This record gives sequence, C-alpha cells and structure tokens, in this order.
Amino acid sequence: MQAVALACDIARKNKGRVYALHVIEVKRTLALDAPLQPEEDAGEEVLAKAEEVARKQGFEVQGEILHAREAGPAIVDDAIERQADLIILGIPYQQVFGDFELGRVPQYVLRSAACEVWLCRHPVEE
Repeated sequence: MQAVALACDIARKNKGRVYALHVIEVKRTLALDAPLQPEEDAGEEVLAKAEEVARKQGFEVQGEILHAREAGPAIVDDAIERQADLIILGIPYQQVFGDFELGRVPQYVLRSAACEVWLCRHPVEE
C-alpha cells in the first residue's frame, strides 16, 4: 500500500485526485462479465485497504474493480479515460531463476502509457 500513500501525498501537494484500480484478469474462455466471486472479494479487500491508507492520511480515494483480458491495457485505457497525469504502480519484488523480474503488466504500462509512470516496488521478503 506504499503506492497509495505516495499517490495521496503527491495528489495533496498538487490538489489532485487519487483513483485506485484493481484489475481482474478474465480468461478468454469466460465472458468478461462472468461472476468471479473469489477474485471480486480479493479486489474489494485490496480497495478497502487502499481507502484505509488514504483515510489515515486525511485523503479520499475512489476505488474501482475492472474485469479485463489483460491488466496492462486496462490500466493504460483507464488512465487515458480519466486524463491521468500520473500512474503509480505498486509492484512486488519477483525473482525468476534468481534474477529480479519486472513483470509483464509494469512493462506494458511503462511502454504504453501517455502519462508519467512511477513504480513503487515492495521490499524484498526474506
């Protein structure tokens, strides 16, 4: 939730707004509006945590859950639709075969977003 705290801090300084987006990637074998209750519940929990982090900073966050085939294009499209000036992505520390791996979603957003993109990497878990 460091990304949410950072977003709130930046938005406060610039009199902006913060939108928290949770994307559920839906397999191509399912309809985009297929009920995915466990994923929906997990998304609601993430957004509730984001709202709590913002509330502790005296800020309000608008959260939304999107169903999409791929998270990267959904994030970029949402940023375009909202005319966002900045995307802040919280990313985990991932290792693949012993090397740090950025992941496909952050790579897509960095490559495709029209606005600034900041990455907020979680600390290494021991």
